[in-house]
Amino acid sequence: MAEQDEGTSGGSINQAIARAVAQGHSRVIGRGPTRVTAFYRHNIVVVVLEDPLTVSERSLVAAGRMDAVTEMRRQLQATMRAAVEEDVERLTRRAVLAFLSANHVDPDLAVEVFVLDGPVPADGAAADA
Repeated sequence: MAEQDEGTSGGSINQAIARAVAQGHSRVIGRGPTRVTAFYRHNIVVVVLEDPLTVSERSLVAAGRMDAVTEMRRQLQATMRAAVEEDVERLTRRAVLAFLSANHVDPDLAVEVFVLDGPVPADGAAADA
């Protein structure tokens, strides 16, 4: 992971969330994205992952098998769901009510959206970062 967003309020929590989500991807998929941006507003946390596809997934895309890559990603995200939700809950000190995930293969992007049970605490400090 090359970079995290520090430009929004709560930069340290944004960094910690970006790092946690990228590490979740890396643990399950075998590599993480090259760049991650995380930000929150009230009770919504958004994480954008750039360049998350593996070499084998890129090969499938080049062969016109985008449907296979999209389905595989959906299954992998379901596998990592509990651990990533737990990380976001620990860092925001809020329960995750919903986790939405989507992938795009050209350009190579993924997005993870977490809807929390309340706003991220105003102090913006990451818990146990």
